[in-house]
Order: sequence, then structure tokens, then C-alpha cells
Amino acid sequence: MRPVLTVLLCWLLAVAAQAQILKPATWSYDVSKKQVAVGEEVELIFNVRIDKDWYLYSSDFDPELGPMVTEFKFAKDPSYELVGKIVPVHPKKKYDDLWGGEYTYFTGTAQFRQKIRVLQPDLQVKGTYEYQVCTDVDGKCIPFDDEFSFTNKQITVTGAAQPSKTQAPPVPAQKMPAATPQQTNQDDAPDAAPAVTEESAAAETQDTVTQTVAPLADTVAGTAVSAAPATLAASVAMSEANINSGSLWAFMLVAFGSGLVALLTPCVFPMVPMTVSFFTGSSSSRGQAIIKALFYGLSIIAIYTIIGTVVARLFGADGANFLSTHWLPNLLFFFVFIIFAMSFFGLFEITLPSSFLTKVDAQADKGGWIGVFFMAFTLALVSFSCTGPIVGSILVASAGGETIRPIAGMFGFSLAFALPFTLFAIFPSWLSGLPKSGGWLNAVKVVLGFIELALALKFLSIADQVYHWGILDREVYIALWVVIFTLMGFYLLGKLKFSHDSDLKYISVPRLFLAIATFAFVVYLVPGMFGAPLKALSGYLPPQSSNDFDLNTIIRQNGGGGAAASASELCDPPKYGDIFELPHGLKGYFDLEQAKKCAAAQGKPIFIDFTGHGCVNCREMEANVWSDPAVLQRLRDNYIIAALYVDDKTELPQNERYTSTYDQKEKTTIGKKYADYQITKFNVNAQPYYVLMDAQEDVLVTPIAYDLSVNNFVQFLDAGLAAYKATHDKVQ
Repeated sequence: MRPVLTVLLCWLLAVAAQAQILKPATWSYDVSKKQVAVGEEVELIFNVRIDKDWYLYSSDFDPELGPMVTEFKFAKDPSYELVGKIVPVHPKKKYDDLWGGEYTYFTGTAQFRQKIRVLQPDLQVKGTYEYQVCTDVDGKCIPFDDEFSFTNKQITVTGAAQPSKTQAPPVPAQKMPAATPQQTNQDDAPDAAPAVTEESAAAETQDTVTQTVAPLADTVAGTAVSAAPATLAASVAMSEANINSGSLWAFMLVAFGSGLVALLTPCVFPMVPMTVSFFTGSSSSRGQAIIKALFYGLSIIAIYTIIGTVVARLFGADGANFLSTHWLPNLLFFFVFIIFAMSFFGLFEITLPSSFLTKVDAQADKGGWIGVFFMAFTLALVSFSCTGPIVGSILVASAGGETIRPIAGMFGFSLAFALPFTLFAIFPSWLSGLPKSGGWLNAVKVVLGFIELALALKFLSIADQVYHWGILDREVYIALWVVIFTLMGFYLLGKLKFSHDSDLKYISVPRLFLAIATFAFVVYLVPGMFGAPLKALSGYLPPQSSNDFDLNTIIRQNGGGGAAASASELCDPPKYGDIFELPHGLKGYFDLEQAKKCAAAQGKPIFIDFTGHGCVNCREMEANVWSDPAVLQRLRDNYIIAALYVDDKTELPQNERYTSTYDQKEKTTIGKKYADYQITKFNVNAQPYYVLMDAQEDVLVTPIAYDLSVNNFVQFLDAGLAAYKATHDKVQ
């Protein structure tokens, strides 16, 4: 008996591990103050505790990017009005190659704040929100929806406030300071009494305030619970300090390399021996020369780092989303990079006013420590025509990121820029080993011009994608890169010359190797024009979906002959086929009942794909597993596919709406319907989730979730087909 019980227990544990309702996050509510007067403002605080290895998307990124955003909807009520937008507090940032853009998110803890103005003593603030949480550990994403309520139980409302209206005092130490809210849509706001501000007057005309706050955790507690002070305080420290350190160090390394490249330009390289001669000739001793050289180098670092600090203050985290997605700054950056490239090609020089340079140079002639500092300043100004585009490129690249990036970038650049001047001043004998100035210096500038020209397209592409202009589709973008780097390769071989170039009698070995690398890069780019993914460049290229001519898709759609084509025919046009589409040219349904009827008619099993628009791991499975020919053949020929979107907001017809037996809530959208079906039928709420069953909804094999192994997926499909054939009369 004991072995039987042991086996039974193991089976139950396995089932529990495979199918369970996950709740990776817990919500609680609080307020900035417990007692307010009519006419005063108070902040509603939404605190979230997120399980380890899970993350929650925030509200301050483009909702069209892809991830499902959380929506807060505040119900209309005359007892309050909204003041401003909902505010996420210090989310993190990350660029995602799959979505092709930057998003913000939370780990550990999260907080969102909404300011309201109390208009009547009987306060009733109610609403709903939808959200989603994801994890990279096993590839799950889970959407949720729930309700919230703030009443007189949480906030005591007294009589009207005095004319000198008192603002809500700062929230106690455990509450996190508010971040700048992003612009979101307002659909609804409560009726206002006297319109106190323009915001409240605008809010008065709308129905429900909808604000994006993205994928998050689980079912919210129904009552307001104060968050733990220590946890929230720790969250502030974590959020502020948690800049992607690997990315930051990589950025500093690139900036450092840019500083070394700047040294090789014709504006800077000849100044190295002249500057060193100044220190060795004007100092009374070698020790004094070394000290002055060190101060000179530190002055260069200080000057450029101050520039980075100014940029950080002007375009720090608050402006990141605007700079990274709005068409205006991206078009501006595009034209700035084009101007930089034209300058490097020799069309003109970017110079500062000569009168300003003369005044600064006069300060350097005074000598002493001030003179050394102004010598460093003079170097920065005189070399501006060569270093300006490089410095500008670093600042543009960092302006849309964290506040620390412009400072770190300028520090890395200036450190490399100052290092040779300092070292050669300390060890003047090294000067004899320097190569002589010549035409190679101008060649460095021209090569930088080609690179600036290629990078300029990235900013035009961002604006093009966000606003759907259709100017720079993927193949056009790649074609321009092919032309740019082909011309760069010919230039390195001496087949293309500019007006400032010297005659090239022979090709040096380093120049030949650079030309080989450039042409190899061009060869790598060419297949991308016909649909190759070019995964190494996915963060710099437009998305694959913008490719008008995708050879892989054409082959999939037309390959396999008539048998394959007929096997993929559907019984009737798919419901919701105008708003949904399967990847890789596959055909299927987006309504379960329609899929069941077709499966019964054709004698095939059903492949159910529980998916979501904002499920990044669903897209990863489609891109890396579904795309395999063995998987595609089985899905196309052996199964009726039903892609059920659990986060879609398309309204159901009235006759299809119902109240769930699971949570007793009415299901009014496609997403809510199939999220409820997944929970009630399979006791699972995470995506992606794949089920093989017959037309009677009998499961054929154990369902699977996120798994990037193609072999495992093929075995799963084969096992399902074998189980179907073993239990049904119809043979495929």
C-alpha cells in the first residue's frame, strides 16, 4: 500500500507543479494622509509586492511597443476629481530587441500614485485595472484584472478647506517619491463641482481615466492594507541604484574607445607633442612638469564631465521617453548626425567663434595653475571641429537613458582623451615612438563620417516606426547600410577619394584588414534584405514585420506542393481574422468553437495556443521554435490551430458574454473569455501554454509551456498526433 501512496503523491505533486494558478504579485492600497477636508488633495497609493524572478511593466513607455500595458479606470463619481495622471515611482529601463524599443518595469516592489481632489464628504473612489506579470526563468506571462475601492473607511473627510488651501503633506518615510507621469489617454472622469484647474475642467468632460501601467502580478487584495515601510524604503534605494551596470560599463567602454579614436584625428594628434613640449620646457623641474601634466589631464576630464552633467540635468530620466520615441528629437538627432558626417567628409568644419577662442587662449598664456586649466580648455575648443561630432554622438546616445549615462560617457571619453597628454608629459621619451602626422589622420575622419551616416538612420527609423510613416522599412534601411559600408570599403582601398585626402600609393596592412572587415559586414547585411533575421543587429534594425519582401515567408506559404497547401485549408474564414494573424504564414482560428467544428470535420486534433499580445515569451517561442521547418510542417499539416488571446480587449457580442464560475465576474472581452477558459479548464493562468486536444476537448497529452527546445516541441506534437490516432477512427 505504501508504494502506491508514494506514487500517487508524486503524481499529485507533478500535476500541481504543471498546472496551477500562479499569483506572483500582491497589491495593497494606501493614502498619503488619512484625513482631508473637502477641496483638498490626497494621493491614492497602489503598492505592489512582486515575487522573486518576476517583473512588472510600468506606465511610462510607448503602449504601441508591444507589451500589454496595465490600464487604470476610475469610475465616475461626484465625490472626487482626478488631478493629473497616474505616476509610476522610479521604474527601471531596458531595451528589448524583440519588441524593438525601450520599456520600463519593476522588480521586487512597485508603486503607483494618483492624486485626487475631494469634492464631497461621502467619498467613493472605485475603479478597475488590468495588468500582466512575466518571468524570464521559465518564460511565463500572466494577465490579470481586478477592482479597487477607496472610501471613507480609508480617508476621513471633514468640512471644506480654508481659502489658503493646504497641500497634502509629504507621505511618511516609507512612501516613495513620485516620478514624472507619462501622457496617457483619459476616457472618463467624475463630474466636478467648481472647476479649480484646467486639468479638472478637462477631466470633467470624460468618462473613464485610462492610464497605462504595464504587466503585473496577481489578484489584488480587496481591502486597503498599509505597505511595509522597510520594504518600500528599500525599493527606493534599489530603484535608484539599479541602473543596468553591465550596459553602463559597456557604454563607458564605447565612450573610452571614442576618446582614443578622437586622438587620431588631424585636429588633435599634432597637438600631443606641442603640449608635452610646453610642460617639459616651462617647468623648473621634472617633478613640477609631472604635477602640471596630471592637473592638465584632470582639467580635461573635468571639462568634459561637466558637459555630461549639464546634459544629464537637461535630458535625464524624466525626458527619456520623449527623447527616445517622439518624432521631433529623433529627427533633430538624425539631421545632427548627417551634419557631423558632412563635416568629417570635409564639406565644412564645425568651428567656434575665433574671438571666443582668442579670449580663452589669452587666459592660458597667464601661466600658473589657472593657465594650465585654460590650456586644457583651449585644447577642447581648438579640437572641437574633430571631437565635436564624436562628443555629440555620445551625448545623443546617452540623452534618452538614465541620468548617469551622459556623465559616465563624458568621463570615459575624456579619460581616454586626456591619458596620452598626461603620459607623454610624464615620459617625454615616448614621443619618438609616435607615428608622423599625415594623410592617415584625415582617413580616420572620413571613416568616422561613414559611421556617423549609418548611425543617423537609427534615429529616423525610430520616428518612422513610432508614427508609422513607412519611410524606412527594413529592406530600405539595410540597403542604405549596404551602400554606406560598401563605399567605406572602397574608400579604405583607395578607390574613393575626397578633396582633403592625400594620394594613396599603397595599401597598408591595417587598412587592408579594415577593408576586409567592412566588406564582410556588407556581405552579412545582404541576406537581411530578403528576410534573414540578422540577429546580431536586431537592436539597430527596423522590425522584421516591416520587411515587404520576406523570402522565408514566401517559401513557407508556397512550399510543399499541392498536398501541403490543401492540408492547410480551413473549413471557413476564421472569425476575428481581420484583427489577428498567425506567424510564419500559418492558417488557423481565433475562436475555439470554430476550431472544434473544423477539427471534427477534417478529423484532426486541435493545437491550442494560449497567447497574448504583450507576451514576449510567446513571441520568442514563435520566432525560435515555431519557425523551425519540422515544427511548421506538423502544425500546418497535422493540426487545426486555435490561437486564443488572453489579453485581447475586443468586446464580445452581448449573447456571448457570461459570468465566470471561477471569480463570479462577467466576461466581456475575447481576452477575459479565454483567460477564464484556461483557468477553469486547465487550472493554469500563465502564457505561453500549449494544449493538444480533440474536438470534444479531451486532452491528448500533457500540455507544455515555454521551452525553446525544437526537439521537445516536435516530440510533443508527434505524441499528440499518435494519441489522437490511437483513440479516434479518422486517420490523418
